[in-house]
Amino acid sequence: MPGTSVTRRTPRGLETRSRIVDSVAKLFYVKGVNATTLDDIRLASGTSNSQLHNHFEDKLALIHAVVDVQSKFVLAREKQRLRGVKTLTGLRRRRDALVQADSLQDGSYGCALGAMSIELSDNDEQSRQALNASFDAWRRLLVETRTRFRVLGVLAEDTEPQRLATGLLAALQGGYVLAQSAHSSEPMAVALDMALDHIESFARD
Repeated sequence: MPGTSVTRRTPRGLETRSRIVDSVAKLFYVKGVNATTLDDIRLASGTSNSQLHNHFEDKLALIHAVVDVQSKFVLAREKQRLRGVKTLTGLRRRRDALVQADSLQDGSYGCALGAMSIELSDNDEQSRQALNASFDAWRRLLVETRTRFRVLGVLAEDTEPQRLATGLLAALQGGYVLAQSAHSSEPMAVALDMALDHIESFARD
């Protein structure tokens, strides 16, 4: 289109951009979005001021790139881990893995998407919409799992997969927040156990 310019990047340029985004994603996860400065980003990514601005107009552009990358990573991971879960025992194993991973860092940091949502949703509408779409996609993966349980006869026919999936995702995200505050995975374990107990109340005898 007339007046529209397209930035064409070399393989080296693409590698640099990817390195910047990966570095920023780690900083946002550990330090938080607001606490991460451009100096932090330049140091972590090994880039100069000109290199950084060649790829990203400002910090907000970086934030949007990180939200996109982290969302794709988390959703791909959850899809891989949930697609083989076909029993309530398998769901409990998934719970155990989540709690163990959280306990290895003493409850710190929490969920990458949840942490960014807390910091960004009231200040950046584009990020809020993108993160909300990611949580909707995550919830759909959980709905698919509950629907699979109903088809396989694990859960009763009158089970409502949408409500159960929403409840489990809320328990997980709330558990992450409480674990982060307590620096202990115990609140997360309790929240997930209560959600799973509710799901198991719909199990066929």
